[in-house]
Amino acid sequence: MVTFVIYLHITLNLIILETGHATEKDTRVLGATAPGDIIIGGIFPIHEDVDKENNSFGPQLQPCVRLIGFKERSLVRVLAMINAIEIMNESPLLADVNITLGYRIMDSCSDVSTALRATADFTQWTDCYTRSNTYGQPVMAVVGASFSEISIAIARQLTLKMIPQVSTGYSSTAVILSDKSRFPAFMRTIPNDEHQTAAMVSLLITYGWNWVGVVTTDGNYGQSALDHFVSQASEKGICVAFKSILPQSVTSHDVCSAIMQTARTICKNPKVQVIVSFAKPTHMMHLYQELKNQTLSAGQNMETMRRVWLASDNWSSSSSVKGNITLEDIGHIMGFTFKSGDLSSFSEYLSRLEAAGPDYIRNNTFLQEFYMHLNASKYSGETELVSEAVNRLREHTHAGTIFSVEMAVSAIAQAVVSICRSRDCKTPGKVQPWEVFAYMNVCFKFRKNSYKFDSRGDINLGYDVTMWRSDGGNIYVHNVVAEYHPHSNNFTHTNHSSTQQLQDLKQIISKCSNSCVPGQFKKTAEGQHTCCYECINCTANYYSNNTDMDQCLNCDINTEWSPDGSSSCIPKALLYFSWQDGFAVVLLIFSALGILLALLVSALFLHQRDTPVVKAAGGPLSQVILFSLVISDISAMLFVGRPNSFQCKARQVLFGISFTLCVSCILVKTLQILLAFQVDPEMQEVLRRLYQPYIIVSICVAVQAATCLCWLLLKSPFNHVIRHPTTLLEDCHEGSYLAFGVMLGYIAVLALVCFICAFKGRKLPQQYNEAKFITFSMLLYLISWLLFVPVYVTTSGVYLPAVEMVVILISNYGILSCHFFPKCYIILFKKEHNTKSAFRKNLYEYSRKNTDSVSVVTNCGEGNSCTSFPTGSIKHCLRRSTSI
Repeated sequence: MVTFVIYLHITLNLIILETGHATEKDTRVLGATAPGDIIIGGIFPIHEDVDKENNSFGPQLQPCVRLIGFKERSLVRVLAMINAIEIMNESPLLADVNITLGYRIMDSCSDVSTALRATADFTQWTDCYTRSNTYGQPVMAVVGASFSEISIAIARQLTLKMIPQVSTGYSSTAVILSDKSRFPAFMRTIPNDEHQTAAMVSLLITYGWNWVGVVTTDGNYGQSALDHFVSQASEKGICVAFKSILPQSVTSHDVCSAIMQTARTICKNPKVQVIVSFAKPTHMMHLYQELKNQTLSAGQNMETMRRVWLASDNWSSSSSVKGNITLEDIGHIMGFTFKSGDLSSFSEYLSRLEAAGPDYIRNNTFLQEFYMHLNASKYSGETELVSEAVNRLREHTHAGTIFSVEMAVSAIAQAVVSICRSRDCKTPGKVQPWEVFAYMNVCFKFRKNSYKFDSRGDINLGYDVTMWRSDGGNIYVHNVVAEYHPHSNNFTHTNHSSTQQLQDLKQIISKCSNSCVPGQFKKTAEGQHTCCYECINCTANYYSNNTDMDQCLNCDINTEWSPDGSSSCIPKALLYFSWQDGFAVVLLIFSALGILLALLVSALFLHQRDTPVVKAAGGPLSQVILFSLVISDISAMLFVGRPNSFQCKARQVLFGISFTLCVSCILVKTLQILLAFQVDPEMQEVLRRLYQPYIIVSICVAVQAATCLCWLLLKSPFNHVIRHPTTLLEDCHEGSYLAFGVMLGYIAVLALVCFICAFKGRKLPQQYNEAKFITFSMLLYLISWLLFVPVYVTTSGVYLPAVEMVVILISNYGILSCHFFPKCYIILFKKEHNTKSAFRKNLYEYSRKNTDSVSVVTNCGEGNSCTSFPTGSIKHCLRRSTSI
């Protein structure tokens, strides 16, 4: 009862003091009070600043700046706290333990010293009650304050008594307050700035803005937010073009010059199209006005001052910042606000307030002053006055603010209930503040959901992202377009109607330098911001596949390449003598034709095997030669196509052995001719002994086979890739070029012997004389392979296999044309020459032109038919298998 009388006495005195006209300055302390078993304190910045024009050196109370600095937004928070306490008093939760909550709410005037005096008042009541039990009830918990600098100051003072402090306000989000070693009794129902700055950085990355400015208010909140933002932004490659720090006091003499300088800085940086602001609402209002003045004085269009403003929770829901400037002039404002809640309860409270009239505000001097301020303006009737006041309060009502205040009151109330279930809390002194603090560290329920302060004393529910929009003359600041989830660091879009607004933001570019397109990299000059650079083309064999890459990536030069300024690597073209190549197709046709002709000739010779022409052509040896030519043509085909290990080994070995077989058979034929027409008896006897056709062929082929076997075993051919700047040439490496040369040289030696022997027999009878054709074919072979060597050594590329293939085909066609086509012509078209009589006649004419006595003797063994001629004639032997 005594307490109630004291409160009533103070309230009446305050009302009496307000009967005169309101002055610019006043020294009284405003407050809102209500009795209860448990008292909850509150500190809110109802006014913007204090009057610092104090010439006295003594400790005097600095009066709050009235009227011009009244903050309806903070008054809404006071009323939200009062409404939450009244709701809790009517709830079954408190009725069960038979207690009520009271409140004592003070104005910090946005000043640390004033807030400390209010805090001292809270702790003084506690001290006085502890000593004498006669000075009223102590404060069990404090809700507030709204700025980090003030919260830090009063948190240190409240920690001395371990009075729990629950901050619900905008800007009281400094990261340092989460340090439990410094502020063990501090809690808050809002996230700390570490999450808000992370959300801002994430938003900047989403829209590709990396050249931004920062405007902040001096003090713990502003500096903390600035430091965290700059640190997180630099990690993500975002540069801060300028940082403007405004004095914390809105009445400071330096504010005007600081705002003017900030406006000039913004105007001088047209590339900075995005500005992050942690400033106070009043600062932003003056800044927008100054930007407008400087823009107009410079003769520029108002569109030049348009920017994208990222508003912190400090002013993101304060529509008053626009002053008399339209939102179209300001640009786009995206704000971060605390999670919203249900406003129905508070709306009902405002309705009751409007219905009750002035009588309802006897213990709330904040509302009294607000009513007086409106009454002094233009409202005279009480009903009209109250209605206008409530309407203004509704305009400054934000769901996130109400939600956080109601959550704080609910947490304190449930902690008190947990204590009072086991003791009598109506008796003063039974409950201590540190006990309330201990019970607040457990889960509590609020609107059917469970919440808990984390180890740092925070309740991190994330943020609502709002985007201001204008509808004629009205501005809607609570237009939520997305939600930010701090745990996953991403956004969820919630308002599809604002999609077009968000799409418009993507057209805004806020960069120091234009983006480097793929194929370029950023080159930053020494001393410049990393976001200011020039774009340089990537050099050859380097590429960049994204915009604004710091360096080019190198291609795998073994398989890729790229020209200057490339955005990707180009696979090197794989080249080889392909089946689809036109030249290869022509050579393959000739190879196939050679095989076909050799088979046709072989069939013809088998059919005409008993005729003199076929016997003169070598009989069975001619079939061996034709077989070797078929194999040689097949080996030529192996030079076409993508090479593999087997192909590389087979093609040279197959050609070497097959062509050696061919030349060795031709060598036997030349020896046979020399033996048949040799006139010197002694030389004829020697040739007869040496002449062993199959042995000679076998030895010649065996030597070549041994050479090839050593080649394959010691250093065989293999497929390999020759890397050129833009291509990959897949080819066969011969392994040992020495072995390759020995193989070809060996064939050349046999061909040379054939050439010499055939050259000696070039004047023999025409029907018997293959020497001319052998001479010509061997000469053709030797010339073609002599030309092959320098061409093969000096040529590289896709058509190198074609060179050897051409030489092989020339050699094959030379032997086929010289050895077999004339015989085929006689067999098919000159059948009268393919008789024994024709051959005898030819020998007879040959003998008359030569010496009087020429004896031609052949090996006439069993199965031979020999004919003797008189002196001056030739002894002609006709053999079954061979006819000479």
